[in-house]
Amino acid sequence: MQYRTLGRTGIKVSPYALGTLMFATTIGNPDADDSARIIHKALDAGINFIDTADAYGDSEEVVGKALKGRRDNVVLTTKVSRPMGDDPNQQGTSRRWIVTAVENSLRRLRTDHLDLYQIHRPDPATDVEETLSALTDLIRSGKVRAIGASGMPASGIVEAQWVAERRGLERFRTEQPPYSLLNRAAEREVLPVAQRYGMGTLVWGPFAQGLLTGRVRKGQQNDLRRAAFFKHLTDTGRVDVVEQLIPLAREAGMPMTHLAMAFTIAHPGVTSAIIGPRTMSHLDDLLDGVDVALTDDILDRIDEIVPPGSDVGVLDQAYVPPALQDPALRRRPLAERSSA
Repeated sequence: MQYRTLGRTGIKVSPYALGTLMFATTIGNPDADDSARIIHKALDAGINFIDTADAYGDSEEVVGKALKGRRDNVVLTTKVSRPMGDDPNQQGTSRRWIVTAVENSLRRLRTDHLDLYQIHRPDPATDVEETLSALTDLIRSGKVRAIGASGMPASGIVEAQWVAERRGLERFRTEQPPYSLLNRAAEREVLPVAQRYGMGTLVWGPFAQGLLTGRVRKGQQNDLRRAAFFKHLTDTGRVDVVEQLIPLAREAGMPMTHLAMAFTIAHPGVTSAIIGPRTMSHLDDLLDGVDVALTDDILDRIDEIVPPGSDVGVLDQAYVPPALQDPALRRRPLAERSSA
C-alpha cells in the first residue's frame, strides 16, 4: 500500500479509506461480527483510514467494537451535524451540540480521541467562527487531532480559512467532497482550493452510489438493493454514460470498479477515496485493484466521455445551498418587484 500525507497534517493515510455506512446493522450488513471481519481484513491489507459518522445508525458502535486492540494503528474519523433526533438542537454545528456530540461519538467508538473530526454538512444557521472555536477547544483538550469539513463549497472553504487565520483558531485540514467518473464538478474549484490551502481530501461516492459497479446496465434487470432509488438515478441519463465507460474498462482489461477507483485517486488533489463494502466479496474485489494505475490515454478518453469539471446528474446526498432550496432567497418581495 502506497501511503499519502493527509494535507499538511503529517498523518499518513492509505489512498483507499474504509467507509462504514454499510456496517450499520439497520442500513447495511445486519451481522456486526461479519462487518468486524471485513474491517480486520481491510486493516490487514494496509488500509489504515476509517471514516464513519454519528448519523450512520449504529455504525460507530460496530466500528468501535471491531477496533478493540487495533485502535492505535488506525486513522479514525467521524462526523457531526446531521440530525440525531427530533430535538432541533441535536444537529448542526453550534458549540452546544458539538461538545455533546463528540462525547457521544467517543463513547460509541470506545476511544479517547479522534484523529479527524469532520463537519458532515455546512450549517448556514451557525457562524463558522462559533464552529471553529468549539472545534479548536476540542483539539486543545486532546479529544481531536485535526478537523475537517464535508460538502463545503469553495467559497465556504475560503471563508473558514480566513476566519481561522484572523481569529487564531484551528483551521479545517481536510475536505470531503463527492467525486467520481460521473461527478467531476469538484475539479472546478473545490479540489484546486483545497490544494491551495494545503488541505487533504477524502472524497466520497467514487462509484456514484452504485452506478459504477458494473451491475447497472441499460435495458437490463439490475440487481440492486435500492431499486426505487436507482430508478431515479437512471432516469437522469447517467446510465447512458455508464454504457460508454463499460467498454473502456473492458478494453483496459479491468472491471468497472477498478476503473472508477483508479480514476478517482489519480487526481493530484485527492488524498483518499472512500470505499463502502457491505460484504467480504465487495472488499476482495476492491482490494484486487489497489495497484491499478490508468494510462494517460485512458484518462484522455474518460475526459471525452465526461468532460473535466462536469457532473452527469446529481448525487442524492450532495449538499444543496439554502439559496437553491428556499425560493424566498432568490426572489425579492412582490411589492418590490411590482414597483420596479
